[in-house]
Amino acid sequence: MRRRESVAFWGLKAPLGVMTIPLSRTQLALFFILLCPVNIIGLWWAVGSPLVMDPNSICRKTKRLAGKQAELCQTQPEIVSEVAKGARLGVRECQYQFRFRRWNCTSQNKYFGKILQQDIRETAFVYAITAAGVTHAVTQACSMGELLQCGCEATRTRAPPRPPTGPGAATEGVKWEWGGCGDDVEFGYEKSKQFMDARRKKGKSDIRTLIDLHNNEAGRLAVKNYMRTECKCHGLSGSCTLRTCWKKMPHFREVGDRLLERFNGASKVMGGNDGKTLIPVGHNIKPPDKQDLIYSAESPDFCLPNRKTGSLGTRGRMCNSTAMDVSGCDLLCCERGYRDETVVFEENCLCRFHWCCVVQCKKCMVRKELSLCH
Repeated sequence: MRRRESVAFWGLKAPLGVMTIPLSRTQLALFFILLCPVNIIGLWWAVGSPLVMDPNSICRKTKRLAGKQAELCQTQPEIVSEVAKGARLGVRECQYQFRFRRWNCTSQNKYFGKILQQDIRETAFVYAITAAGVTHAVTQACSMGELLQCGCEATRTRAPPRPPTGPGAATEGVKWEWGGCGDDVEFGYEKSKQFMDARRKKGKSDIRTLIDLHNNEAGRLAVKNYMRTECKCHGLSGSCTLRTCWKKMPHFREVGDRLLERFNGASKVMGGNDGKTLIPVGHNIKPPDKQDLIYSAESPDFCLPNRKTGSLGTRGRMCNSTAMDVSGCDLLCCERGYRDETVVFEENCLCRFHWCCVVQCKKCMVRKELSLCH
């Protein structure tokens, strides 16, 4: 192993293997690719550059959108804005969850488009996390009062919340009822379904359509099926004579963690003879349920650059020389070896708050040891 030292000022030079393409450009490209998977490269040039993630940019391309999507653009552009935020949320979470893997959810369009042309595990995760992000963002906007079409969850027809059971649960004499502002996940779910599924109609004899629809639904259910109940006590002198409760969505990091587990246990499928069903590949394998991710083709190893498969390779990627998991140098570098490099960069330090209202920091030089793949 060779040791080399270089100087990088944080914000001017990124570590090797880290993509620095502006998020606004790549996120809108991803958004269009997800909605319109055909003619990806032509669509990229049709959208133009620089790309901006806003409803006007999206809605100017309504000729490429299906009826329901075009209708949303024309009548409810503010919802399209939240849909775009959801796509951005999905991109960020994908890059976080795959940050230590050979394929790190790079958003470089020419390569990313090739990934989405394949029915592999990675594609399944991208569709699921994007559908989940749209569901989460639209629902959140409803709760924050940012959309006129929705608000807090309606609870009038719902049975009262169940008090906790088990040892230590003091519930005697406490009245429970729904209150506060619960998240209207049904609205977010429907808008995500309306926008993400519009170009993929069930019933077509197309295994890819069936797979995409399934993974979109799995992403939405990773939000909808894991709502949690939050409560607050009310009463005189600190007593708890009334407890109001409301439903909240899981944090999106939890959604990403859950979908990564589904990615690791994804099921390989093939199309049935009727063209409308999916059959698991292998003997004695139970059919995947609605929350499982599915795929029909094996993933490339992503070790070397390959434009046909969308692989950027792992040369120059940071790895962990002591880890035995997917972030370890043996796996991430595909057994090509690695080198140690010392990087010196500048960062803020010794920050102080001055009244009012300025934070002043000094600049410190920080030395960091990195392991980089050959």
